[in-house]
Amino acid sequence: MGFLEKLFGGSKHKEEKTMTKLNIGIILGSTRQGRLSPQVGEWVKAIADKREDANYEIVDIAEFKLPFLGETDGQEPGIKAWSEKLASLDGFVFITQEYNHSITGALKNALDLARVEWNNKAAGIVSYGSTGGARAAEHLRGILGELLVADVRTHPTLSLFTDFENGSVFKPAELHLDNVNAMLDQVIAWSGALKTLR
Repeated sequence: MGFLEKLFGGSKHKEEKTMTKLNIGIILGSTRQGRLSPQVGEWVKAIADKREDANYEIVDIAEFKLPFLGETDGQEPGIKAWSEKLASLDGFVFITQEYNHSITGALKNALDLARVEWNNKAAGIVSYGSTGGARAAEHLRGILGELLVADVRTHPTLSLFTDFENGSVFKPAELHLDNVNAMLDQVIAWSGALKTLR
């Protein structure tokens, strides 16, 4: 190690750390039978993967078989796996649908079952519903703020009437592509900045 590297703590190591790609989880916010979130999540991931600016992965809360908060001793393997998965991620994109003007109970429970694993990370929201899922997204923003997750401004909203054929087959309008990419730009920028706090 040269004099300058010793003086500044090894610039090569810092450079390698800076160049490491961020890990972004695309979280499917529903667990019910017949849910549409897998279609939306795969669409977002396909757009994201073309960018090659981060490692993107689908994170399906249904796979973790999470118990309800307060009805468990916290020892279930799903809780540990959920915590480890969240800890491995630098940022998130939430795929959320609107149920009774809010997010699903399953997503709220998944959010509540972790704490520090969420802290100082960034998130984007892609929502859908009869009004584009806007009310669910607003509720989700309040929860994320409490968990120290910085939610970005750009918010793709998908309509059950125009972006889903017969309300079940996802066929998004072209105009959403720019919004998804703008949202991902913000998620990557903020996730990188917030990583310095952890």
